Amino acid sequence: MSEKVAIIGMGQMGSGMAGRLRESNRDVVGYDVNADQRARLTKDGFRMASSIAEALSGRGIVLTSLPDPKAVTEAWLGANGIVAHAAKGTLCIELSTIDPQTMRQAAEAAAAKGIAVVDCPVSGSPNEARAGKLILIAGGDKADVTRAEPILKLLGNNWKYTGPVGTAKVVKIVNNMMSMGNVLVAAEAFALGVAAGVEPDKLYDVLSVSGGRSHHFTKRFPNAIKGDFSPGFKMELGEKDLALAVELGRMTRMPTPSASATRELYALALAEGFRGQDIVALLKMYQNWAKPAI
Repeated sequence: MSEKVAIIGMGQMGSGMAGRLRESNRDVVGYDVNADQRARLTKDGFRMASSIAEALSGRGIVLTSLPDPKAVTEAWLGANGIVAHAAKGTLCIELSTIDPQTMRQAAEAAAAKGIAVVDCPVSGSPNEARAGKLILIAGGDKADVTRAEPILKLLGNNWKYTGPVGTAKVVKIVNNMMSMGNVLVAAEAFALGVAAGVEPDKLYDVLSVSGGRSHHFTKRFPNAIKGDFSPGFKMELGEKDLALAVELGRMTRMPTPSASATRELYALALAEGFRGQDIVALLKMYQNWAKPAI
């Protein structure tokens, strides 16, 4: 329990987890490639390093929370990255939503240097990260997952083991494939109901207890009805995760027509100006398309 922690990638999720660990009396240092973000977090009281090498110095546990496979590859395998600078015996927990191939490549390179790896994407918002209420999906050698368990229990009290490194990334991709589709269909249906003359609050009251509801509908639509699209999960991340699902389908030679169509609509939302907003801003896109009520 005394091992010091480094967190690489201090965006919304990474900084939320850092705050949670710090409030749980963990010794935490963070690093983010964005200098402005490092400066902002320093002002907020976080201890920030100026490089990965500095962040890893004297740290037994490293968490990475990064936006995409390219960022993970650079942070893990780059000349100034984790594999180059982590000490033998370090435990690295990779929390990002990326493809399983990139995860396995990073883990293989780390293993060759005596670095233990847990593949552990998360489900939840930055607020849930800060509160320790994430859902965690863990893959890797069971001994390494057991070693990671004290950290995992601080970040979320609900986590599942999926098998070897890479399997957790697969589970996260297909989970997000389902989630993005749920939000899209809900936005389309809700906008249609309002366009056809039902008051938004009345429509939500019924749908939130009916068979078509989903976790994301009851979580996100109360804010959306008020016109609040502040990001819990940004539109561009949803589009990225759908692209990962489509590519996983290609690699396994399984058609994914629903995911492909959903990704196109998320890409359209980005083109129509919803970048940086929550995925539930899909509702606004449909509202913009709506004609007067029949």
